[in-house]
Amino acid sequence: MELKQYLQLFLRWFWLLLLGVLLGGVGGYIGSTYQTPMYQSATKFLVSRAPDQRVSDVGYISDQQLALTYIQLLTTQPVLDAASAKVGYKVDGSQITGQLVRDTLLIQVTVEDSDANRAALIANSLISVLIDQNEIIQASRFAASEESLQAQLKQMEQQIAALQIEISLVSEQTQKDQQKEVNAQIKSLQESILGVQKEISAVSPSGQTTPTPEQMNLIKEKELRLERLQSTLDFYQQIYLNLLNGEISTSNSQAVDLEQKRSTLTQYQQIYSNLLNSYESVRLARLRNTPNVVQVEQAEPAKRPIRPRPLTNAALGCTVGLLIAAGIIFLIEYLDNTIKSPEEIAQLFEAPVIGYIPEVKSSRSREALMSADEPRSPFAESLRSLRTNLEFSSVDKPLRVLLVTSGGPGEGKTTLAANLGMVMAQAGKRVIVVDADLRRPKLHKFLGVNNRVGLSDIFLNHRTIQAITRPWRDSDMGVITSGSLPPNPAELLASDKMRQFIEGLKEQCDIAIIDSPPILVADAAVLASRVDGVLVVMNPGKTDRNSGSATFEQLRRVNARVLGVIFNRIPANRAEYYGGYHHYSQYYSYYAASDGSTPPQSGRKRKETGEMINFVSDESSDRPRS
Repeated sequence: MELKQYLQLFLRWFWLLLLGVLLGGVGGYIGSTYQTPMYQSATKFLVSRAPDQRVSDVGYISDQQLALTYIQLLTTQPVLDAASAKVGYKVDGSQITGQLVRDTLLIQVTVEDSDANRAALIANSLISVLIDQNEIIQASRFAASEESLQAQLKQMEQQIAALQIEISLVSEQTQKDQQKEVNAQIKSLQESILGVQKEISAVSPSGQTTPTPEQMNLIKEKELRLERLQSTLDFYQQIYLNLLNGEISTSNSQAVDLEQKRSTLTQYQQIYSNLLNSYESVRLARLRNTPNVVQVEQAEPAKRPIRPRPLTNAALGCTVGLLIAAGIIFLIEYLDNTIKSPEEIAQLFEAPVIGYIPEVKSSRSREALMSADEPRSPFAESLRSLRTNLEFSSVDKPLRVLLVTSGGPGEGKTTLAANLGMVMAQAGKRVIVVDADLRRPKLHKFLGVNNRVGLSDIFLNHRTIQAITRPWRDSDMGVITSGSLPPNPAELLASDKMRQFIEGLKEQCDIAIIDSPPILVADAAVLASRVDGVLVVMNPGKTDRNSGSATFEQLRRVNARVLGVIFNRIPANRAEYYGGYHHYSQYYSYYAASDGSTPPQSGRKRKETGEMINFVSDESSDRPRS
């Protein structure tokens, strides 16, 4: 298709495109008014890696992964439940969106809610809950070590308190009982050391595999615990040796025993001090291995909703409506198998379009008489243009008998035949219009004449052409109706009598126009082979291509001389698209309106000069048919 054809297509379907745009826009706007307004609040927080985490070549990727991990942590159920408990109503994960700020480690959290203040409160509460959850998660990694050290510190506090009481009361407890108690502590510590050594062996990678940062942190924690246990064990072993030495000593005096207790108390206090240092070291390690989460920007209530946006939705609706309308147009044009332009006629059938007849918005009876009643109308002018084209096409071989046919019923053959006969009569020619449709005749109804006598009487009653020809009004056009309908029209039209009838028409008039049935009926094919030329009537936009192909194929089989195609009943708003008559219709309409005169019919001139054609009719045919 050329650009001009696309433009014509656009102008043709502009109403549907406009309707799609309007419906889409109105639908989008009305739909927006029924939506619940949604507000959005945003906050930003920073996640930094723990100081003790080893920096590697992929440190930047690790930072990105850490940030993405905290984005996912925001929508976990524990965080949502804690946030819901804090704000007092349920927080849903679909309300929350987290994303990295480009080229930074800042994370922006946006929360949507139907209430602006509530959206800001949820956003701020989420960060507060996230910080608490981060502390809980990281503390769980060192919980076992801290609990163990706290238990040992508590035990040492109890032992120191008991020993201090014994010293103050000069307890009579024997060294043997002290050795038993210290020995139990040594065994407990040795079992703990053995368990930690097994845990380190299980965590350590085998072979030449390099441990991951998580494995290194875990090994470091286990080794620190092992070091504390070993230090405590050394102190208890020293106490045990001191107690043994005291037992060997021959001095059993109370002063010696008191000194031993004081020495033991001093060692207990050193053990307690070491345990306390170990406990603080574990707490410090936990803090140094915990990523830092800091809120850098508080969320504020939004002043206006983010949706719905009526204008934006209306614009989107217009776009969608336009696309749907365009799709409908494409589907209609793709499925449309009708003939629309002269170019299609030339391409498909290798025949010209010699006439463009506009559509007349009136009754069929008025359409049939328009060339006589309104000779300056666009309808009549288009017929005169057709008459001129026929005259030029018959320069070498005069046209005496024309056949008007079509591919199917209802395409305007009869109307066109009658009006073409009238404009030829207006040009001073003797014309006879013959209704050769012996199955469904219509010419007598269009012209308002009696159908009692007609073409069938040539075969049945051996009437002459003059006997069955009726003059129509005061013009040079005669009419031969179909007459009584015979049971075998195809055989009659194919007979020698019909051939003689056609030859007789040439003697009685200058040109005869035969209105035939559709070409797919055998009657029309028989007549097409016996006339001087065939005119094929088509309705652009209604006549199917398959019907047109069948019509021309049938005409080629009988070697008919096809003069061309007549585009009939072209809508006024489609004239340019069908290559029609618009270029002169306005001019003639204006001319007829301004002139106000009607050119005299040629029959009247002939009558004044005595040259009026003499059509003799049967008197009996004037009586109305019962």
